[in-house]
Amino acid sequence: MRLASEKYRLLSWISILLVTGFLTTIGASYIVSRDAIRQNVVEQELPLTSDNIYSEIQKDILRPIFISSLMASDTFLRDWIIAGETDMEQIKRYLKEVKEKYNTITSFMVSERTHHYYYADGLLKTVKENEPRDIWFYRVRALKTDYETNVDIDMGNRDTMTIFINHRVLDYDGNFIGATGVGLALDTMTDILDSYQTRFHRNIYFIDKDGIIKMTGKSMKDVHGSITALPGVSTIAKDILNRSSTPTQLEYQHNGVTVLMSSRFIPELDWYLLVEQSISDNVKPIQRVFIVNIIISAIVTLLILALTLFAVNRYQRRLLAIAGTDSLTGLLNRQAFEIVFQQAILDSERRGSPLSTILFDIDFFKLVNDNHGHLAGDRILQKIAALTKEAVRESDIVTRWGGEEFLILLQDCPLAQATTIAEKLRHIIASHDFELPGSALSLTASMGVAEYENRETLNSFFARADTALYQAKAEGRNRIVVSASTATAVI
Repeated sequence: MRLASEKYRLLSWISILLVTGFLTTIGASYIVSRDAIRQNVVEQELPLTSDNIYSEIQKDILRPIFISSLMASDTFLRDWIIAGETDMEQIKRYLKEVKEKYNTITSFMVSERTHHYYYADGLLKTVKENEPRDIWFYRVRALKTDYETNVDIDMGNRDTMTIFINHRVLDYDGNFIGATGVGLALDTMTDILDSYQTRFHRNIYFIDKDGIIKMTGKSMKDVHGSITALPGVSTIAKDILNRSSTPTQLEYQHNGVTVLMSSRFIPELDWYLLVEQSISDNVKPIQRVFIVNIIISAIVTLLILALTLFAVNRYQRRLLAIAGTDSLTGLLNRQAFEIVFQQAILDSERRGSPLSTILFDIDFFKLVNDNHGHLAGDRILQKIAALTKEAVRESDIVTRWGGEEFLILLQDCPLAQATTIAEKLRHIIASHDFELPGSALSLTASMGVAEYENRETLNSFFARADTALYQAKAEGRNRIVVSASTATAVI
């Protein structure tokens, strides 16, 4: 019981050390890898992506600004307005050529003097200060800057949502004489943003200087309103709106996930470009490696524990065999026999079955050692053990009691049957040729037989068998003496 307790204590400590070692190593590797990935995203990937997107924007979105700027400074347009807007065909042809040449959805001009709204097909309307759709013109007229970017519906194109570049037109003295520009379809711009998001695997959107989301890709169509109302983003809204054209690196938490963001103010649009990325996308590969490592570690731990348990059990069995077995004969030794005997008594008393014993000694065995040496004596003891096991039943227990003494425990065996078995064994030993060269010594055995009596003590039982054995030796050896509770018989 104590050995088993020590064994499982050893296995528990090995398990703890293995699990702790594996988890510490794997956990440390995961943390280092995760931090390295995060640092790479913050310092390289996001800034590089932001720069690439900004370069793309300069081609795809800022181009209309340059077109509007060219239109506003075009001498033909200014001269046509100053001359009184007399030839409608001239402005129609001009705006149509701009639209077709630069592939915009619309091109327009609104005169400050007449408030006429011209587009590629001619006169669209006359703007009015109290008309909600015309507020943009009066806002542009009051601008301190040269232009604005505005998302609005285009009346000249079936009310399509359009990104307008509204540029102020000044005469040669710097006086405001109108507004001109071009428009791009919002769907076209969202497609551009979608292509950015697909290529760079980031969320990309624009907000104005007040934090209102102005443009997103279709994959973010449900994101709208102010960033101050967006979960997670609201915590860094003030840091985003810093009007810095140098990318600002930020981060926030959303649903337990860390999201990294690069914010950049684009003066040409008067908007902020936001590029954000969930760190979990980059960490997923090392998370899979982490899980695989955990599984491998668990398998290795189980294998090591299984091998350890096998080795410990094997070693324990060897220890038990060494502790309970006579090394010379392979029979149970006296210490192990006492444990077996206690169980045999319990079985005998519970079932009411007889239990007998044979205690025997090799006659004149000292002469064998003296005349032929201890190796010959050991060989004879081994042979006696083998002959004894062959002579008794498989269920009987044979023990080397000490020196040249042997004891046989016969379960479910009455005294008469035990006496018969003893006589059979005595005859086998006496008639066997033990091959002692040059010696006339014939080996015999003296035996004492006893039957266990109910509730008899261990010492009393073996004392009766021992008394019978010594009586047999005293009466001439090579004989059997049977011990009973009241009498002792000699055979």
